[in-house]
Amino acid sequence: MTGKERREQLLDIGRTLFAERGLDGTSVEEIASAAGVSKPVVYEHFGGKEGLYAVVVDREFERLLSLVTEALNSAIHYRSKLEKAALALLEYIEGHPDGFRILVRDSHGGTGTGSYASLLSEIAGEVEYILAQEFDRHDYDDKFAPLYAQSLVGMVALTGQWWLDVRKPKREEVAAHVVNLAWNGLAGLEPKPSLDPRQRRKEMERAEKRAEKAAAKAEKAEEKAAARAEKAQRRSRREAEADFTDPSPHPSV
Repeated sequence: MTGKERREQLLDIGRTLFAERGLDGTSVEEIASAAGVSKPVVYEHFGGKEGLYAVVVDREFERLLSLVTEALNSAIHYRSKLEKAALALLEYIEGHPDGFRILVRDSHGGTGTGSYASLLSEIAGEVEYILAQEFDRHDYDDKFAPLYAQSLVGMVALTGQWWLDVRKPKREEVAAHVVNLAWNGLAGLEPKPSLDPRQRRKEMERAEKRAEKAAAKAEKAEEKAAARAEKAQRRSRREAEADFTDPSPHPSV
């Protein structure tokens, strides 16, 4: 095994052990034993478990940041940007669960900026830039772009942490529902959100047809109620007129 191959082996083993036990719960002896090498080999490549941990965290940090940033910049429409970014995070979690578990833990001081909080801050910065452009285009106050960026990123990130363990529903459904809330708000939630624009249009058309049928039904009900009320009024008038013209004799005084 070449030096490069050994290094990659140690990184893979370290990632698995750190995800399961954390930095403090993992020893150099365990890493070396799992790799089938002596402790000095680990020290030679990384200077100790802290050095190995730092490289693992930084790699995962860069991997996830790259995926989300690329997703945000790969779409034109802003809803598509949200969808792709949410899906990128969930795909990373599904494909690299060990890496994500390491990131969401409090990173060791020796890892520099490679912490989950730093990662979310980096992503929020990308989202803030995009939102500021959109706010400016619609004459909104762009000073609130950082607030909205933090809110959006925080919502997706916390959902990702929850989904890491439950894994239900499927990632596409999770992304669709997250974006449904972010894009439409609670007052305008789509009953059946989807990442497929064609499917959304179909659902919208179905919803419009249901609304039209409901409106037509309500209109007919109102017409029937009005007709019944008018009929009752006519009957009341007839009865009043009949009482007024009643020719029956009245008792004499």
